[in-house]
Amino acid sequence: MSQIVRHCKPKMISACLTLSLCLQSVAGAWAESKVVNIGVGDWPPFIDEKRPHNGSIAHLISEVFAEAGYTVKYHFRPWNRAYQEAATGQRDATAVWMHEPEREKDFHYSEPVLQEEFVFFHRTDHPFDWKNLDDLAGMHLGGGFGYSYGAEFDEALKQGVFQQERVATHKQNFQRLLLSRIDLVPEEIHVGYNSLRRDLRPEQTKKITHHPKPFLKNQSYVLFPRASPESLKLMKLFNEHLRKFRKSGRYRSFFEKFEAGLYDSPK
Repeated sequence: MSQIVRHCKPKMISACLTLSLCLQSVAGAWAESKVVNIGVGDWPPFIDEKRPHNGSIAHLISEVFAEAGYTVKYHFRPWNRAYQEAATGQRDATAVWMHEPEREKDFHYSEPVLQEEFVFFHRTDHPFDWKNLDDLAGMHLGGGFGYSYGAEFDEALKQGVFQQERVATHKQNFQRLLLSRIDLVPEEIHVGYNSLRRDLRPEQTKKITHHPKPFLKNQSYVLFPRASPESLKLMKLFNEHLRKFRKSGRYRSFFEKFEAGLYDSPK
């Protein structure tokens, strides 16, 4: 502003000040518009408020948007609240979610950003084998609030094949498993072992293993709210640069860093 005022004649200073303030306002609005506000929940190790870059997938999403000229600001909430805030247009997006048909009424889906593999965790002293979900008849399973474990799982639960008791944290699920209050914990394999390493003592961790057969192989997405007129533009830019990341090999580098433990230490 001082540069504009400095070159104004005395009689024009008022007009120059007005012009300068207008330019500042436009610049401020532009800067603000280049921030993407994304609602998320804690899902270690992929998205975690306490990890470097908020976890590997949060880092990937941030870098993809950075290539498109945007800065990402993450808003950590319980998953249900993150969903609702985004669905009503309070956020520009929410991440990451598996595909569910009922979510399409609220959101546009990006191209997939993560391949997940869900397995059943169980106690080592309680041998467990299964071929289909009917083999879980009569069992008590753990789970997390706001999570979907896939259409087939949801249908079996609805039909009463097994029971499920949901809690707020992974730690609670595995503690209940150790106490034999539940028989199985369904969880993404990396997420499950991350919780075991972080939340339990080594002697407790040794008492838990997983069945090698996944009950769900799934892709997850960034969701852009239909309530926002900017969503299609943002999603198009995100998808375009995500494809470039895949083509260049940069996409894979985030998972190599993850496998090397570079996201394990707290901020």
